Amino acid sequence: MKGNVLESVIGAVVLVIASLFVYFAYVSGGEKIKEGYVLTARFDDVSGLARGADIKLNGIKVGIVKSLSLDKNYQAKVELLLRDGVRIPVDSSVAISTDGIMGNKYIAISAGFSEEKLKSNEEIEFTRSAVNLEKLIDKFAVGGDKKDEK
Repeated sequence: MKGNVLESVIGAVVLVIASLFVYFAYVSGGEKIKEGYVLTARFDDVSGLARGADIKLNGIKVGIVKSLSLDKNYQAKVELLLRDGVRIPVDSSVAISTDGIMGNKYIAISAGFSEEKLKSNEEIEFTRSAVNLEKLIDKFAVGGDKKDEK
C-alpha cells in the first residue's frame, strides 16, 4: 500500500514537470508574426507544408504561411505573411525546404538583386516545389518512371 502511494506521487510530479515543459515550449516557440503584408506564390506540389509554417530569408524567420489553397488550374496557391520591415526584390525566388531530412517544411526565399520590391498582394513568379522523398525512393526502387515502361 505504501509503495502505491509513493508511485502515485512520483507519477503526479512527472506529469506536472512534463506539463511545464510543454507550456514553456509553446510560450517560447519563436516569434509570432500577426501583422505585415501578404504575397502569393504558386507551386505544383506543397507536400508537408502547413499553415503557420516559417518563411525564412537567409535562415532568418521573416514571416509565416498564412493559407494554402488550390487555384483554378489545380496549382497550390500559398499566401505568405511577411513582416512589414522586410521587402523582397521582384526577381526573388521561393522554394519549399526542409529542416534536416525529416524536419518541418518551410518556405525559403532567395533574394534577387532588383531595386524594385514586391508590394502587398503581388505574386512571386519564381517558385520551386517540395521534393517528395517518397516519390524519389519509389523511382529508385522501381528503376525509373513507371510512365516510361510500355
